[in-house]
Amino acid sequence: MATAPSERGPVRGRLDAQDRLISADPDLVALQTEAGSHIGSELALPQIISIARLARKLGVPIYRNAIAASAEHDVELWVRATPEGEEVSLSLERWIYRPAATPRLGTLVPHEQQVDLGGAPEEWAANEDLAIVSISAGLAEKLGTTAEEAIGKPLTRFLKLEENDDGELPLLIAATSRAEFTGQRARPRRGSEDVIVLRGTPVTSPDGRFAGFQGDAMGEGASEAPANQTAASQLDEIIDEALRSPLDRIIESADRIVSQSDGPLRSDYAEYAGDIAAAARHLLSVIRSMNGEAEQDQDRIDLVALATEAVGLLDSTARAQGVTVVLEPSRQISAHGDARGVIQILVNLLGNAVRHSPEGGTVTITFDRAEGMARAQVADQGPGIEPEDQQRIFERFERATTGEGGTGLGLAIARRLAQSMNGDISLDSTTGQGSRFSVSLPAA
Repeated sequence: MATAPSERGPVRGRLDAQDRLISADPDLVALQTEAGSHIGSELALPQIISIARLARKLGVPIYRNAIAASAEHDVELWVRATPEGEEVSLSLERWIYRPAATPRLGTLVPHEQQVDLGGAPEEWAANEDLAIVSISAGLAEKLGTTAEEAIGKPLTRFLKLEENDDGELPLLIAATSRAEFTGQRARPRRGSEDVIVLRGTPVTSPDGRFAGFQGDAMGEGASEAPANQTAASQLDEIIDEALRSPLDRIIESADRIVSQSDGPLRSDYAEYAGDIAAAARHLLSVIRSMNGEAEQDQDRIDLVALATEAVGLLDSTARAQGVTVVLEPSRQISAHGDARGVIQILVNLLGNAVRHSPEGGTVTITFDRAEGMARAQVADQGPGIEPEDQQRIFERFERATTGEGGTGLGLAIARRLAQSMNGDISLDSTTGQGSRFSVSLPAA
């Protein structure tokens, strides 16, 4: 859990021309020491030293967010690096302590099997005037320049922006509205003749001012899907090896206990083993859903009855958060689908709605039929979802906000389950007015 921003004043330090830390306040000295270095040696905090070098190179103050690792946690802070001749003065503000980061899947995957996320687009960043403040060597080469030459020069000196199908320039619109953008086509003015597609996210300074964009670029013909699919397939192999085999063994052992094949056993122990086997089978169904392997039995089901069961599963969670779940009275709504899969979908949608509802709020479930589809709708009174996030949240490992916990798999799994039953999940949300998720299945 992260702490609130520290109320301490700025922590100051100074680097010489060789990036040695020649003076520092105690908190910065502590970070340097915990990184295995000391006063008088090169600063051992990579993100901070990169900001300092950029400020020295451009000859202007640079504001950037950075993370530094201490002995027991990570520290997120804002860095102001001000060049003073060949030296750079540092001011570190708004310290936020977070749990130390660990490698993703580090406990599951041996070092030689770590997921390779190769094929990532080239990176760039520009300030509020769209002058380049950082650029990868590969992208600079495509633009017929070098990273050193490009720094400080306008992005448009190297790229000719092209209008999209609506006659708009997404980058310039985003610069005006201080918003995220994608799909900005551009052609290098020299170097490669290939079309490059830019996307970017706005960056703000510590006082909240717009400070430019950071983003990436890729060839127009390139697709992010192969890299994502490669990473996803590698992850699926990891899940298969790390989870599926142990779950199979758990199920086998639990079934042996239930059948009492190894000898008589107290009945309550056999019931516990049955619960364990059922839970393990449920986890296997989730894994199959993640991997697109789900083969659903298209039974005739009652959405109202299944929603009632899902509400019961989440009743204690809702009460603990002070949220009321209202299941609007309805006659039987019949559909074709897999009962267990539909319950899993509804539990996910209800869980999200409860989690994002304010204390004292209400989550409402309604039902209807339209155009041959039976539909259950889950509506909350939460903050709503920004328009630009409404499609992204259905992608694996994505969440509406970075501050949320979890892996970002729930909605991706739920939608895949619904689609495997020839249905779908849709979203209607207005910022500040809550969200309504609808699961639709073929009516029976």
